[in-house]
Amino acid sequence: MTDVLVTGATGTTGSRVAAFLAARDVPARLATRTPSAPGQVHFDWADPSTHAAALRGVSAVYLVAPVGMADPVGLVAPFLDEALQQGVRRVVQLSSSAVPDGAPGLGEIHRLVRTMMPEWTVVRPSWFMQNFTGDHLVARGVRDGEIVTATGEGKVAFVDALDIAAVAGRALVDDVAHDTEHVLTGPQALGYGDAAAIIARQTGRAIRHRSVSATECARRIAADGIEPEFARVLAELDVAISKGAEDRVTDTVLRVTGRPPRSFSAFVATEFGAQAVA
Repeated sequence: MTDVLVTGATGTTGSRVAAFLAARDVPARLATRTPSAPGQVHFDWADPSTHAAALRGVSAVYLVAPVGMADPVGLVAPFLDEALQQGVRRVVQLSSSAVPDGAPGLGEIHRLVRTMMPEWTVVRPSWFMQNFTGDHLVARGVRDGEIVTATGEGKVAFVDALDIAAVAGRALVDDVAHDTEHVLTGPQALGYGDAAAIIARQTGRAIRHRSVSATECARRIAADGIEPEFARVLAELDVAISKGAEDRVTDTVLRVTGRPPRSFSAFVATEFGAQAVA
């Protein structure tokens, strides 16, 4: 197998896909705007002049569309054209369980990947467990003691980014192309109130969930630096959760990787263990 190009290589799933490939001695190019380490290549979605060199000699691509854009198709479609011209056969796209084939934004990229590429997979994970850590707005809510969403009592089967990367990695390296979409979830659907209670129980801290209107949710997201149009999209996804859109569990992680997905409780025990109160 020739090189795999990993876009979003320093991000939540891209970094884990890169680790998956490295553990199997699969040569990879790690795309980043600011390359500073061996194996990294200069790549900027907004600068098409960086695309051809990054794709040269590549057989497969892990595709993470530009983050924070309501409609990234204008940047991704020319990239896929270039990939075909460079001889890329396989693309594995990171999408979302909330976005079906052909829907605006990621769904349109899903359609392009499916129809343009000789070999393809669309990975559609539920909400990341990692949103509860790091710089995400939900993670800051955890640290402040109050998670604010527009999800009401709706449930989500949060999924670990390591499980997402394991499925994407298999789709990149398996001899037979998957040529399908994979909807990925964790093993249990939880409301944000349930998740807050699990974190509180394991850390000894007071954490609660408060649900707000879609308008208030979009305002809070936009205030965090997200473009207003995309903030409204994210708030509407919360509303869809409140109506049961993400209340499902799939067996995809087990089928593709041969092991069950990590539970939210196990994730919290690992990620918050150092913060737990004795």
